[in-house]
Amino acid sequence: MSGVLSEGYSLDGGSGRSGADTSDVPGGRIAAADGLPQDILALLGDRSTLAKQPGFHIEQAVTATELAAYRRLRRAAFVHEQGLFDGHDLDGRDDDPRTLVLVARDRETGTVLGGVRLGPASDGPDLGWWAGGRLVVARGARGPLGIGAALVRAACARAEAEGALRFEATVQTRNEPLFGRLGWRRVRSVTVAGAPHVLMRWPIGRIAARTAATKAVLGPLLAGVLPGGAGFVGDDGAPVPGTETIAACDAIVPSMVERDPEWAGWCAVLVNLNDLAAMGATPVGLLDALGARDAAHASRVIWGLRRAADAYGVPVLGGHTQLGVPAALSVTALGVTDRPVPGGGGRPGHAVRLTVDLGGGWRPGYAGGQWDSTTRRRPHELRAMLRAVAAARPAAAKDVSMAGIAGTLGMLAEASGCGAVLDVAAVPRPAGATAGDWLTCFPGFAMLTADAPGAPPLSAGPATGAVCGELTAGQGVGLRWPDGEITEAVAGSVTGLGTA
Repeated sequence: MSGVLSEGYSLDGGSGRSGADTSDVPGGRIAAADGLPQDILALLGDRSTLAKQPGFHIEQAVTATELAAYRRLRRAAFVHEQGLFDGHDLDGRDDDPRTLVLVARDRETGTVLGGVRLGPASDGPDLGWWAGGRLVVARGARGPLGIGAALVRAACARAEAEGALRFEATVQTRNEPLFGRLGWRRVRSVTVAGAPHVLMRWPIGRIAARTAATKAVLGPLLAGVLPGGAGFVGDDGAPVPGTETIAACDAIVPSMVERDPEWAGWCAVLVNLNDLAAMGATPVGLLDALGARDAAHASRVIWGLRRAADAYGVPVLGGHTQLGVPAALSVTALGVTDRPVPGGGGRPGHAVRLTVDLGGGWRPGYAGGQWDSTTRRRPHELRAMLRAVAAARPAAAKDVSMAGIAGTLGMLAEASGCGAVLDVAAVPRPAGATAGDWLTCFPGFAMLTADAPGAPPLSAGPATGAVCGELTAGQGVGLRWPDGEITEAVAGSVTGLGTA
């Protein structure tokens, strides 16, 4: 697929102004009682802001009339004006139902002034690799209005909203400076339709931002503490010196305890038992510490906690409850093993395997962030997943945390003193999740393991497993795509805790 070929004109300096952001913000237009769209700013009487608005807005083309107007602009620019194509510039991407078209429309007349298309760059499943293409602006609308730049920004935002982790475009060489000013990065020179172009890539930092928000503070914060002890620094659980006991402790985000207490109680058990499972430990008991505004709220949290404990067959040994305080919940889990599996036992050349439960769906209220499969599983299925690492005993293992699949792989690699590459196409993923969401969400039960190539898979009941990458020399995490390209997901260390 060719990407953004041209805007059909020579850009002047004003076309790339950062101030010409003309796409409507989500919720920026609403329907009035008569069904006609109304601008929120107009309803609020914000005349000063309205006066500064450009004379166009950007929206998705949904009608045949809008698509036809966009294609007429393309034909005028790319066939008649530039001579890049004979007869028409249509291709297979125009027929792909996944392709989206964004158009710039005159605010007064509704006339389509320009447009751009975007969608998955390859046939088959959407892997999160998207491309933009056929950016065009009507001849009479080119210049200081900045329609082309606004369309590019809108396309970037939409691609990321659709879960893309790689977004590219082939740009006519003369338009490279515009894309550079908008933040795009040059990849290499290419030739499209016999004309010189540049392949450019929009930097998507979703994975890096996720790891930074959830894990980057750990190294500086825990300097000198040596959590887990030598060989297990930064691990999911901590071996208790002189014993076969493994202890794990996790707290639930207070806002989740407040608004979804039953789910918070369930997750408090889930995340701690996953921590023990990643170290190959058999759970023997749980302790909880709960703060709640009143007894009614506390009872809902405890109901979720007890339901999970019963499902997994792990007793609640005791804990502490305090009422009349802000919502808070933490659980400590105790397990036993005589041979704990470290998170930092991997080495360059080891194969990376993801074993994950793809059942279930997004937890209501947490779409794109928390995948719930475990509440729908039967007790024997839950317990089979917990035993998987202990039975297989890989060189290294970590359960996928709030850093997501890619971020957790970065933690395993960091603890192992190396880097990692993740094959996006090989990652097991449910049909209901985009690549961007899946690689950054909390997936319920998911284990990342590293071992010598050819090592046996984990036997984890209903969970699905696949080799989907390898550990490498260096540091950080790269995403490898079907065309062999590797894009950066995490540049360096995730936690700053260093090698285990």
